[in-house]
Amino acid sequence: MIPSRTEESGRGVDKPAPGHSIGGMSESAPVNPADAGIEAQTHFVRHRNVLLARANLTDLFVDFHLHLADHRIEVTETHGTLFKRALAAFVLHQVSRPWNEMTAWTLHFQEPRVNVFLTSDNETGAITGRIFDEHVKDMPENLFFADVVVPRKPKRRSMVPFAGADPLAALETFYAQSEQRVGRVFDLGGDRFALAAEHPDCDVAWLRGLAAGDLSALDATETLALLEKRIYRWHCGCNQARMLEVLAPTFKADPEDLFGGGETVEIRCPRCGARHTVTREALEAEVARG
Repeated sequence: MIPSRTEESGRGVDKPAPGHSIGGMSESAPVNPADAGIEAQTHFVRHRNVLLARANLTDLFVDFHLHLADHRIEVTETHGTLFKRALAAFVLHQVSRPWNEMTAWTLHFQEPRVNVFLTSDNETGAITGRIFDEHVKDMPENLFFADVVVPRKPKRRSMVPFAGADPLAALETFYAQSEQRVGRVFDLGGDRFALAAEHPDCDVAWLRGLAAGDLSALDATETLALLEKRIYRWHCGCNQARMLEVLAPTFKADPEDLFGGGETVEIRCPRCGARHTVTREALEAEVARG
């Protein structure tokens, strides 16, 4: 598990906790169904017994870059590309999963040394995440952490080592080792991606032999049955109440160290990196209520 950390520098606080970012805090601002999103589709490939998930990620990628600009978050081109490919893999995986699942991934890469965090609520289609590129722990290998929460059931966690620096290949390794089935992920160009996953009685040889070029002709060469269309939107919903909960324990332990003599502190959302300004007065009220 990637351990949590708290960093304080002057009057700014960054408190990411990738492994514990599903639930457990105040209600977030809800998703607005009128907001634009991307459509992800699943089909069943008849006679091959393969689930096919496809999506064009352009609009979600744009929303990610707008989020970075809105909150003055700077990322390198390498890290940004890594995040977008992880986001594509995440969407394709999520659209193939049950509606009542909440999922969080942390992909730890040794080279480049970076953590990519993603989380989604399948019921609402909300999806968000962030890049951790500072103070990333040196670990023996790349690691893929997946946490899944289903109502009234214990949280499930998987941890899988993987090689290389491509999130698409990492997901294929996750399918092989954690899901115990074949999953193939394809970059089709133009921000279009696809996932083809094994189902019972699958034609595994056909699935393993698929190439990206085969996907564009699949509607003509195979019999596809539409299963679902889902909408995913970039949305975290972080708000002041959530940030107050994050800071309250630190404030109770050492309020002067937290505020550095000032009256406000800036905190980054542990899920999306958004910047929030919290006042000493608001924190005092939060602690008093607790």
